[in-house]
Amino acid sequence: MSQYILMNRIKVQNANAVSGFTWGFPSITHFLGFAHNLSRKLSKSSFNNFELSGCGVVSHHNHVHTYGGWNDRFLQNKTPPYLHSHNKIASPPVIEEAKMNMTVSLLIHFDGFLGSQADRFTEWLKKQCLLQRLAGGTILDIESIQVFDLSDKNKFYLLKRKLLPGFALMDRSNDLALYYEKRLAENPEAELLDAWLDFTALKQQARPKSNLITTHLNAQVVSGTLVESMLHEWVSHLEKVPYDSMIPQSVSEYFEMLEQTKANKATLEQWKHYSEPNDKTPADWEYLPKPSTGYLVPIMIGYKAITEVYDNKDIVNTRDSETPVCFVEAAHSIGEWRGVNNFRNAEDIAGSLWKYEYKEHWYLCKQTSKSKQSDVDENIIITETLDLN
Repeated sequence: MSQYILMNRIKVQNANAVSGFTWGFPSITHFLGFAHNLSRKLSKSSFNNFELSGCGVVSHHNHVHTYGGWNDRFLQNKTPPYLHSHNKIASPPVIEEAKMNMTVSLLIHFDGFLGSQADRFTEWLKKQCLLQRLAGGTILDIESIQVFDLSDKNKFYLLKRKLLPGFALMDRSNDLALYYEKRLAENPEAELLDAWLDFTALKQQARPKSNLITTHLNAQVVSGTLVESMLHEWVSHLEKVPYDSMIPQSVSEYFEMLEQTKANKATLEQWKHYSEPNDKTPADWEYLPKPSTGYLVPIMIGYKAITEVYDNKDIVNTRDSETPVCFVEAAHSIGEWRGVNNFRNAEDIAGSLWKYEYKEHWYLCKQTSKSKQSDVDENIIITETLDLN
């Protein structure tokens, strides 16, 4: 597995920005579908002795069509109806559309010997790409298409430079599975959705104000009244995120013995609020760290069947009159945007490629990496009801 096709800097307009529960970037299923369609065309062309498999995604730039103070509202559009059943004279409805512009590079594994056909093959490939849509968007331009054989180490560094600056979408389903197992060990009634939200949501927690306490302890250490180790214990306590109510014993004992004077009144009042907080305690809000490090994001990674496969004639309003129909849910997990500068060798490139994995009731997109990934229990995936045929 050493040859890769690099489709560098694909500029896409009006791509789908929503996938399942998530928004901001197309689902990985869009990109694998794009590569799969190219593979089907390849099998019917004069290059049918070549094979394509897997697809890696590197994002260089994206802009979601939103507005509002928090950029949390999608732009609205008036699209004229095109079906005969609609009244084309009436004013088109205003519809909120989740669209985005993006510039991405795709890495596709290539199997075959090009020889003198390299230029003709890349020209054919570029033509086919421009005729397709990517994530529902229109492809405006492709900077270049090249084939790299990474058995030559110098080619790896050349490919890496081509992808910089960029961020590759990596699978972190394994981290979600391990974290959920940890939560179950602590609480047998823990919900998988809560574990997923710990990765995806920005959470804050209140910490009682402690500025006067810290200033007082600093002053006592400078004057020689307190030993410096007590201050270090207090600072270490403050650095713990989230807020830990287990206050160092030495600090608690000190404030219990502190004399009630006018100079100490404000400090002792803050200490009382800090050691025994209530709903009226002045507090600072701090962000809670995610269970794992990295630029983690929620992603949709495929589908789970929720019904048996029906004969087409048993289901109304299908897209065609032949294809069997199955109702499914969208499956969600955790991904990471990892800088391409962190890739060290050809194995990292191979580990960034997503591939289809078919099992009973499951249709998923996964990555394989010898160093980190392992088989993840399919139950460690968030699902959302969705009709698909």
